[in-house]
Amino acid sequence: MTRKHLFAFFLPLLLLLAFAPKLKKVTVARNVTLSIPQTFDVMPDDGIAREYPAARKPLAVYTSPDGQVDISVNQRPSTFPTNDITILLPFYKASIQRMFTEVQFLRQEKKTINGRDFLVYEFVSTVRDERKSRNMAPVRKYTYIQYTFLKDEMLIFSFNAPVQLQKEWQETAQQVMASAHVK
Repeated sequence: MTRKHLFAFFLPLLLLLAFAPKLKKVTVARNVTLSIPQTFDVMPDDGIAREYPAARKPLAVYTSPDGQVDISVNQRPSTFPTNDITILLPFYKASIQRMFTEVQFLRQEKKTINGRDFLVYEFVSTVRDERKSRNMAPVRKYTYIQYTFLKDEMLIFSFNAPVQLQKEWQETAQQVMASAHVK
């Protein structure tokens, strides 16, 4: 291969790496750490209440400077046996499918991350307004979510972005999720 060909081959790769956000390690809870993009900040409580309405506040929510991309970590009680989480894979898939009008799964697997087993789902979801009185456009999101269990608790790590930003953020989402440490 000539120099010209090598340059043409490596230039797109270098450009991709140059624009990938650098990550910083954050402590989410006493036993949970995660690496997030350096430009992300903690979402304020009013933003959490608006974006993540639930009885239990997430352990942490981080958001991009423009507020379009979020990373959240939740903790919930769990009664599921944790000795073989593979049997839970179809259960959580069905749970995800019930939350949206359509779901296109890109990944669904049990994966060991930093010595701990996780259920991992990567998907594009669509929510349509089914009411006849309104004509709102469907909302499409890219999500990378993973579940793990710690004693009688379930930890949920989630990366969410508008589907238009999927290509820009997908690799970062995978890096963020691969950095999850639960002790």
